[in-house]
Amino acid sequence: MRYNDEWKDYEIIATGGGEKLERWGDVVLLRPDPQVIWRAEKPLDKYPKIDAKYSRSFNGGGAWQFFKPLSEWTVSWRNLRFKVKPMGFKHTGLFPEQAANWSIMMELIKNANRPISVLNLFAYTGAATVACTYAGATVTHVDSAKNMVERAKQNMEINGLSSKPVRYIVDDCAKFINREIKRGNFYDAIIMDPPSYGRGPNGELWKIENNIFDFLMLCTKVLSEKPLFVFLNSYTTGLQPTVLSNLLTLSVAKKAKGRVVSYEICLPTCQNIFLPCGASGLFIGEN
Repeated sequence: MRYNDEWKDYEIIATGGGEKLERWGDVVLLRPDPQVIWRAEKPLDKYPKIDAKYSRSFNGGGAWQFFKPLSEWTVSWRNLRFKVKPMGFKHTGLFPEQAANWSIMMELIKNANRPISVLNLFAYTGAATVACTYAGATVTHVDSAKNMVERAKQNMEINGLSSKPVRYIVDDCAKFINREIKRGNFYDAIIMDPPSYGRGPNGELWKIENNIFDFLMLCTKVLSEKPLFVFLNSYTTGLQPTVLSNLLTLSVAKKAKGRVVSYEICLPTCQNIFLPCGASGLFIGEN
């Protein structure tokens, strides 16, 4: 298990009854969480300072209920800042548990003692792009949602990183990789944080259990001769850390020398328990 305890602008106040009560800066949100199968000591929606609540619908999906006007605000981690706001599917535009992985990536990049090019796939709002750029890497940021790529640019801007070497691509990740293979482009590090299920801009179906291994094999074709790392994250409940380790061992480690580690990602809570948030696998190349 890995977690990062450096957050000052984020904390989980309480959990129970399928929900988590969170503080994002000075904003308190109540959101569903499928991992929270224990009962709450008291109903979380009775907490006196909730600013917004996301409730699931019996027909699927859900909606936010606001108790005060909210648009967007920023939260900080270390010296980095990120924009957050209530978005669709209960999201906020940031996954705070990933700080455990940002810290590893940043350390690897800083200690590489050579220029590092990073390919960030399924890159969402760009938190990993910000972290890697801040650490000194050049980054290619790929996501199929144009609005998420625009938000990534905003996160770069509020960190004073807009002039840094980042290439933003709005495209299906597999199609982009195939074009990079034809162009002969290579990367020292690859980050992939794919959805469990989704569709590309032209209706391409993605299901992680069916597609991730072939996608990893495809990505090995754009790895440089001396890769620094390949990172794979999954929020899919059924994919245990050992599964991610096996995937990387049978794909990336077949091409490059290095070691593979995997672990559960968690967030600490004010209840002195840890909230599981998925699993991560990491190939670390011989530098």
